[in-house]
Amino acid sequence: MNTVTRPRILVVGAGFAGVECVRRLERKLSPDEADVTLVTPFAYQLYLPLLPQVASGVLTPQSIAVSLRRSKKYRTRIIPGGAIGVDLKSKVCVIRTITDQIVNEPYDYIVLAPGSITRTFDIPGLTDHAFGMKTLAEAAYIRDHVISQLDLADASQDPVERASRLQFVVVGGGYAGTETAACLQRLTHAAVKRYPRLDPGLIKWHLIDIAPKLMPELGEKLGSSAQEILRRRGIEISLGVSIAKAGPEEVTFTDGRVIPTRTLIWTAGVVASPLIATLGAETVKGRLAVAPEMNLPGNDGVFALGDSAAVPDLAKGDGAMCPPTAQHALRQGRHVADNVIASLRGGPMRPYVHKDLGLVVDLGGTDAVSKPLGIELRGVPAQAVARGYHWSALRTNVAKTRVMTNWLLNAVAGDDFVRTGFQARKAARLKDFEYTDAYLTPEQVRAHVEGTARQE
Repeated sequence: MNTVTRPRILVVGAGFAGVECVRRLERKLSPDEADVTLVTPFAYQLYLPLLPQVASGVLTPQSIAVSLRRSKKYRTRIIPGGAIGVDLKSKVCVIRTITDQIVNEPYDYIVLAPGSITRTFDIPGLTDHAFGMKTLAEAAYIRDHVISQLDLADASQDPVERASRLQFVVVGGGYAGTETAACLQRLTHAAVKRYPRLDPGLIKWHLIDIAPKLMPELGEKLGSSAQEILRRRGIEISLGVSIAKAGPEEVTFTDGRVIPTRTLIWTAGVVASPLIATLGAETVKGRLAVAPEMNLPGNDGVFALGDSAAVPDLAKGDGAMCPPTAQHALRQGRHVADNVIASLRGGPMRPYVHKDLGLVVDLGGTDAVSKPLGIELRGVPAQAVARGYHWSALRTNVAKTRVMTNWLLNAVAGDDFVRTGFQARKAARLKDFEYTDAYLTPEQVRAHVEGTARQE
């Protein structure tokens, strides 16, 4: 078959869903059946659930960033850049490369797995003064920032400034927020012992969430156990509360409290990538509405999955949608690859069905709560299940070896309280990491594609 006539399969996003899809396409398609292209700003797959452990220094950043270029046997072409628009009618994806060049990438089949971004609200000062926990850079930056607060508090002669630098606020009582607060609290608790001039009693962590319960998916008993563990460590938990205003040196809660702090970490949920809005297609709470087969009705060759797609959860029924979790993304990636191949070969596509295997929450040290297959676990057994699950989900043996080595080294030698220099220049906040202003509107996408076509 001539190279020019081979079908072009374009996969957008290198998260769990996108990478699993690409790897399965490579395994099941012969080289002359189709050309496979992957669009991603970074040539690695990030294992997001372990980001809090990078922020706390238990794991190195490299250990959870699995290189996509390591193996020589893969034949997928990688475009370093981000998809900023899709013209469904012309079957063209508009890409901003890492050199800021805007290019058109035509496709016959497109798999949209661009993931999600941090969900924010119109709260004064939020994007200017809060940190996120969604990218590898943010996790590494937060670690630097938290340690720098201890250094600056130790150097300060002003008791008011010292107290404000030693208070930390985490917004979001889901898995990301709870694990972030738990892991970073352990870091500061261990680090303050190396600062003789600092009073450990001044270090205060606040975990707040607008919901009435912490991690309600865990159930009443495990959720209460997690709260008890955190409160025992001294973390103040406030439920039914959010942020009214954020400033450079204080945060105002919706219940009127004003907390002097230089550290606000925002983990209050995610929303679908802004790329989805460029399609002009039907959405469900911002996620692209797809069929159970994960194809977009009325658009031949368009598939979507992961955090950006509202995939019907047939295992639950009653109109439920699959939650944006790693276990669904991994399985959806493999399943959508099979459906793309079936569509390519003229075969029938199958609906996606997966029964949730349970939940794991690593609170650092020997503290954890887990619910594998509905069995409630706490303490060391829960920690073994949580880390075992994460370890087995890592895609390569190299990544597994690095993570296991980091865990063992941390258990034996403890933490290192080293700053890497991110704080030496201009401070960065949530708005500086996710580039949400890079996307086009549907009208801009069409105008760009049509203008390029006329020039050709």
